Amino acid sequence: MKKSLFLYLFIIAALMNVFTYKYFTSKEKSDNAITTDVNDNPSKTLSDSISKLSDKLYEANAFSLENNDRAQNYLVENNITDINAFAEKVKQALLAYNDDAAGNKYTDQPKMGEQKFIINKVKILNHRWIIANYSNGQLWGEVLLKYFVDDKGGISFEIMNSYLYPAALN
Repeated sequence: MKKSLFLYLFIIAALMNVFTYKYFTSKEKSDNAITTDVNDNPSKTLSDSISKLSDKLYEANAFSLENNDRAQNYLVENNITDINAFAEKVKQALLAYNDDAAGNKYTDQPKMGEQKFIINKVKILNHRWIIANYSNGQLWGEVLLKYFVDDKGGISFEIMNSYLYPAALN
């Protein structure tokens, strides 16, 4: 009985060694193949990475003034030819309200305590809408705004919707 037990243990140990050897040799071959492929053509790997990142960037900017041809055509029809300068002008006009002592009135939030709400980031979606996030250092929110450009080039804003996230629980 003792001899057969040792025989079975020896067979199991031998099989485990065979499977382990087989696994590591095949893993080494596949690692070498991948390394050889990267070393043979690193520009292909880099161009694939750049292509993937470009696709992600395009998807992320799907809703932006820079990629919206219809909104750009609308602005050109209204004698606004430099889209980037126009977008910067709109952003600066909105961020100028951050200097108010009560905070930016387009956050749709009153001043709470010592900290005022100010707009941090602005994304111009098209020729009419802006999305922005705001905070007072402790609370964060987002606001959807309409903006209008009058005949003299003045910019006015209107709050469409605003959301203040609840304070995080500790």
